[in-house]
Amino acid sequence: MHIVMPIFQDANGLAIKFFIQKDIAQEIQAELCEVVASLGGRVEAKVPRQGYVLVQPGTAEEERLRLCWMAQDRPQRHFVPYTYVEACKIAGMQLKQIFVENGLPVKMHIHPSIANINARTTLSQRIMHSGGDPTSSPQSAKIILADPNTEVFQHLVKTYQGIPDKHVESYLWVKKCVEKGSLVYTPLIYKNPGGRRPGEERTPFTEDDEQRLCEWIAAKIPYKQTGGRTGNRLYQQLCEMIADPEYAWVSRHTWQSWRERYKKNAVRLDTMIAQIVDQKKPIPGEQGQYGYVRQDEEKNKRPRRKRAKPAEQNLHKEEMIIGGINGNGAEVPVIVFDASPVDSGPSTSRAFVRSTPAEEELEDGEDSEEWAVRVGNEPPPKWGKRPASEESEAQHPRKRMKSNDTDSIQGSLLDPGVHLIDRTLQEIATEYRFTLEEVKEFYDQCGEMERTKTRFQKMRQILSNIGES
Repeated sequence: MHIVMPIFQDANGLAIKFFIQKDIAQEIQAELCEVVASLGGRVEAKVPRQGYVLVQPGTAEEERLRLCWMAQDRPQRHFVPYTYVEACKIAGMQLKQIFVENGLPVKMHIHPSIANINARTTLSQRIMHSGGDPTSSPQSAKIILADPNTEVFQHLVKTYQGIPDKHVESYLWVKKCVEKGSLVYTPLIYKNPGGRRPGEERTPFTEDDEQRLCEWIAAKIPYKQTGGRTGNRLYQQLCEMIADPEYAWVSRHTWQSWRERYKKNAVRLDTMIAQIVDQKKPIPGEQGQYGYVRQDEEKNKRPRRKRAKPAEQNLHKEEMIIGGINGNGAEVPVIVFDASPVDSGPSTSRAFVRSTPAEEELEDGEDSEEWAVRVGNEPPPKWGKRPASEESEAQHPRKRMKSNDTDSIQGSLLDPGVHLIDRTLQEIATEYRFTLEEVKEFYDQCGEMERTKTRFQKMRQILSNIGES
């Protein structure tokens, strides 16, 4: 007797684990728990290492869960809409995540030629249930889905057929892939309906033909910007070489066909030509397109006077004013600013949320001081003198440094007075569009500037990818 295994159990009879987004309505969560259990699965209170995270698409909580828990070292952890459970029940099988590459959803675009609203909704859900992202733009999408019964379909095929890693598929293709349980693209087939069409070559072009054509163009016109690659003369000269045994292959086509072949495939062939030129680039002493290549002669470099930068001039003027010398030679007090660290308090930044998520994964102080003020040429106060114990620390500076709070020196007369670390942290915050407090908090935890920059660069990239989708 053949025993049918529940669809939410693996080959070893173990229950597949699920985690449900916490802010989904309680009645929906209760129903999901009941259906998952009836199909042999188990709902966990923690995010499973292998299993499914059921989310509500388009919500902020879904974005947070993906940001916290989507990782390439967990390829068996999948994010799917909570409707995935019902879809599996209707299909009578566990829907495979076939539209996933390198742990990320394959980006797809549903073309407007698929006009029916219900058809678009069904297609979108089917893609998401199998791990794909149907919300991408035509430019960023890897797969464009269109109606094959419309004129625009063939236009799309011709437009994108020469672009690598770009595919145009029928909307029926998605269902076929789901039924087969694998992602297989439709190959481009060149059909011969019988007879030669107007403008079509009598003899089909081969890869060798194209390679030789590119080598000819690379030798005559190595750089496209100089022009002439679509001119008649270039290809007439090629056919004039037919008497040379090395150019016997030229007789396979007329000069018009050689020219038309380049014009119709210029983008692809230009790339091949550029590679050939780069490989055969002449070095000094060799003969190139316009004669022998001569190495540039060294020019005598005249010493140039270094002019003070405007920022340095301003700094010098400000130092003269603050340091006690003005235009009349009068002395003014030296101003010393308190730049002690200020506790910024707990942060609610995305970086903090990413490093300390609310869920758990299922397991397999320095005091501030009052600073004295030095007036004129009087001796510096006691705090200004370095103790002997600090001399050794000056020779061996600490590896880990705390960043200064730039808010404490707002309004300072000297912008260069801002600490180098604070300036660098501000640049990171500005470049990757995070708050200074978020960047400072992470730096204070790790103490490494390069690691801090890499961290927020990666965070911004992840958020940008989510925004595009």
